[in-house]
Amino acid sequence: MKKSTGNNSENLKVIKSKNHISDIFFEKTTLFFAFLIICIVFWIIYEMFIDSAPSRDAFGWGFIFSQDWEPVKEQFGALTFIYGTVVSSIIALAIALPVSLGIAIFLSELAPQIIKTTLSFLIEILAAIPSIVFGFWGIFVLAPFMRNTAQPFLESTLGFLPFFTGTKIGFGLLTSGIILAIMIIPIISAISRDVLKTIPQAQREAAYALGATRWEAIKMALLNAKSGILGATVLGLGRAVGETMAVTMVIGNRAQIKISWFEPAYSMASVIANEFAEASGKIHLSSLIEVGLVLFAVTFVINSLARFLIYSTTKKLTVK
Repeated sequence: MKKSTGNNSENLKVIKSKNHISDIFFEKTTLFFAFLIICIVFWIIYEMFIDSAPSRDAFGWGFIFSQDWEPVKEQFGALTFIYGTVVSSIIALAIALPVSLGIAIFLSELAPQIIKTTLSFLIEILAAIPSIVFGFWGIFVLAPFMRNTAQPFLESTLGFLPFFTGTKIGFGLLTSGIILAIMIIPIISAISRDVLKTIPQAQREAAYALGATRWEAIKMALLNAKSGILGATVLGLGRAVGETMAVTMVIGNRAQIKISWFEPAYSMASVIANEFAEASGKIHLSSLIEVGLVLFAVTFVINSLARFLIYSTTKKLTVK
């Protein structure tokens, strides 16, 4: 019996040793993959920083604040592209946020199960549509509608505001903002719905027990989930800022700063997509890469902020 016990003990040690080796291998492998992603990100930043050196040396910080973009004269500035990117993204966010919150509230608080399942599926399908398809739809459907119907109506009703005056050609900041809004609605609504679902049912029942109406209970849930909803909003904004093909096809692609939303404009992603393949001069190519570096920095900050807000919300709810 003692000999058998000794053999069993040795077998257990061998098994534990093998398991320990496999655990270490798995841990180191996953650690390598994690650091690989970090290295790739820093590699991208490094390459863009090095390749944009001629532009930084030629224009310095003035590159960000200059409106000049003349490849023939080798005069480059990113302000018009920053303006187009920021304004179109803000328009998109102003349109998408209330719609997305309405969808999220309906799906999490009001919708019957069959409608909830169907609508959630359709929203996921909308998020999976390639951006170039949105661009084609914008060219052949949205732009003519904007030119013939929406822009004349907006000018006749809100023409006292400088945003709704100007040349009515269908392509411009407002059109690109609407396209972006359609593209980011699934992101904001899906994340907001998930955040609202994390709120304990006991809180809703407590609100009803205290005599709250259904709207007051939903309002309380929105207040508890405000940080998560803000994180979803910022994530949607990050998607809008970095969108390329759909915006390129409907924004008009004209390097100018006009207060009217009817006027064509340019975004940072659009100018890179349009001119990178044809850039022949060293300064021109370097300037496009610097525009990409600025865009990378903006999207990185926006997405980092969103992740932090979502993490802080999840942590608070877990503590409660």
